[in-house]
Amino acid sequence: MPKFNYVAMDAKGKEVTGTLESENQTTAYSRLREMGYFTTSIVEAGKDGGQPAVTAPAARAGTRKVAGKKMKLSLGGGKVKSKVLTAFTRQLATLIDAGLPLLRGLEVLRKGEKNPALQRAISTISDSVQSGSTFSEAMAQHPKIFNRLFVNMVRAGEAGGVLDVTLSRLADFQEKAQKIKNKVISAMVYPSVVIFVAISIMTFLMIVIVPKFQEIFRDLLQGAPLPALTQFVIGASNLIKDQALIVIGVLVGLIIFIKIWGKTTKGRYVLDKVKLSSPVFGSLLQKVGIARFTRTLGTLIASGVPILQALNIVRETSGNAVIAKAVGQIHDSVKEGERIVQPMQSTKVFPPMVVSMVEVGEETGALPDMLMKIADVYDDEVDNAVAALTSMLEPIMIVFLAVIVGTIVIAMFMPLISVITQLGAQ
Repeated sequence: MPKFNYVAMDAKGKEVTGTLESENQTTAYSRLREMGYFTTSIVEAGKDGGQPAVTAPAARAGTRKVAGKKMKLSLGGGKVKSKVLTAFTRQLATLIDAGLPLLRGLEVLRKGEKNPALQRAISTISDSVQSGSTFSEAMAQHPKIFNRLFVNMVRAGEAGGVLDVTLSRLADFQEKAQKIKNKVISAMVYPSVVIFVAISIMTFLMIVIVPKFQEIFRDLLQGAPLPALTQFVIGASNLIKDQALIVIGVLVGLIIFIKIWGKTTKGRYVLDKVKLSSPVFGSLLQKVGIARFTRTLGTLIASGVPILQALNIVRETSGNAVIAKAVGQIHDSVKEGERIVQPMQSTKVFPPMVVSMVEVGEETGALPDMLMKIADVYDDEVDNAVAALTSMLEPIMIVFLAVIVGTIVIAMFMPLISVITQLGAQ
C-alpha cells in the first residue's frame, strides 16, 4: 500500500506533519479529515522530488493570484473586535434561518463586511466549504478570529442540523459577555482617572514646589533640624528630582517583570488569586468569573457539545487561572465517573448557592437551563456590584487624593509654623 506525506492543521490551528498509508490520495485525504485534521498538502512519498502537491482545498483557502503572482494569505488572519464578530454571527444566523444556503449567506456577508480581516476570513472559509470542508473545519483555520468555543459550538450545530439556532446562541453569548466586560471597564475608569490625577499632582509638587520650600528652610532655619515628616517629603522629592530616570526605569522594569511573570503558569495563577482576594475588586471579579463560567458551559451543553469537551473549552476560555484550575479538577473528576457537583464543591471557588443550583439542574435533567439562570443571576449581581463600587470609590478616591496632597502641604508648613512661633516668642 502506498505511503503519503501530509501537512495538515489541527483544531487549534497548529501545523501537523506525518506519513499515512492509504490506497490513494483521495482516501488519504478522507482519513485525515476523520482524524480531525484540515489537510493543506498531501503527496505520495518519493514523488515530485519530495515536494508535496497542494490539494484543492488548501490551494483555494491559502492563496490568491494577484497580477500573475500568488499571494499567500495567513490562515490565522487578523484580530476582529468582539462587536464586529457578534454582528457577523447574528446576521449569518438570520440568513440561514431565512432559508439561504450557507455559501450564499457567506457571500452576502463578505460583500457587506467592512472589516478587512474578517472579510478575508469569510472569503477563505467560503472557498474551503465549497471545496469539501465543513464550516467548523474552515473556521478552525482562523484561531485568532474564531476561538475553540466558537468552532466547537458550530461543529455541534452542524452535527445536530441546528446551525442557525447555535449561531443565535453564540451571538447572545457574545453580547452578554461584552456587556459584562464593558461594565467592569466602566467601573475601573473613575479610580484610574483619580489615580492618574493624584500621581500628576504629587509629581508636580515634588519636582517644582518642594525644592523651593527647601531653599526657604535653608535660609530661615540656618541648619536647625527639620521635623521627621518634612525630612521624609524632602528626601522623596530629591530622589524623584535627581534620580528621575532611575525611578522611571525601576517602575517600568517592575511592570515588565510582572507582565512576563504573569505569562508563566505559576505567575498567572498567583496574580489571579491576588485579584480574587483583593478587598475592593475581588468580589466583583469573582462574580464576573462565575457568570462567564456558567454561561459558557450552559451554552455549550445546550448546543450539544459533550460535557467533557465543554469543560475543556470552558477551562481554556475562563480568563482566570484560579477558575481554570477549578474547572480542570471538575473535568478530571467527571472523567472518572463522578457528578459535577461534588468536585465543584471541593474546589472552594464556587459559592454554595451556585453548587446547590447546579445540583438541582443535574437531578432534574435541566443543567443547561439552570446554568443560564445562574449566569443571569450573577449578571444582575455584577450590575449591583458595579453600581455599589462606583458610589463607594468616589469618596475613597477623594480622601486618597486629599491625604496625598495634605501630607505634602502639612510637611512643608510644619517648619514655617515653628519659625513663626519662635519669632512671636522673641
